[in-house]
Amino acid sequence: MGLIRLSVTQREMERAMLGVSLCDQIRNVEIRRRTKVTDIAQRVAKLKWQWAGHIVRRKDGRWGPKVLEWQPHTEAVHADASITEVGQRQMSNAEADCASLSLVPRSRLHFKP
Repeated sequence: MGLIRLSVTQREMERAMLGVSLCDQIRNVEIRRRTKVTDIAQRVAKLKWQWAGHIVRRKDGRWGPKVLEWQPHTEAVHADASITEVGQRQMSNAEADCASLSLVPRSRLHFKP
């Protein structure tokens, strides 16, 4: 929702730069051609992809690239297996993944009052 509001605000500012109002019924494409301003939504999307590429290329041992490459353990649920058994297996798999990433799962955190 925030990106839409930014686009609307940008169009309002471009109209103000040209001194036109909505009553003039000038299309947004024409206003963008006159102002030669980059669309904020396209710029944000480009920066987001650049940042993701930056994170993936890091080689300093942080867990960002590992999380991006992580694949969840999937297993078939058999009719004779109870939900708690499957949940316990998945929890142990998640704990193993967290241990390899040097993360502590929330279920193992101990808070002292």
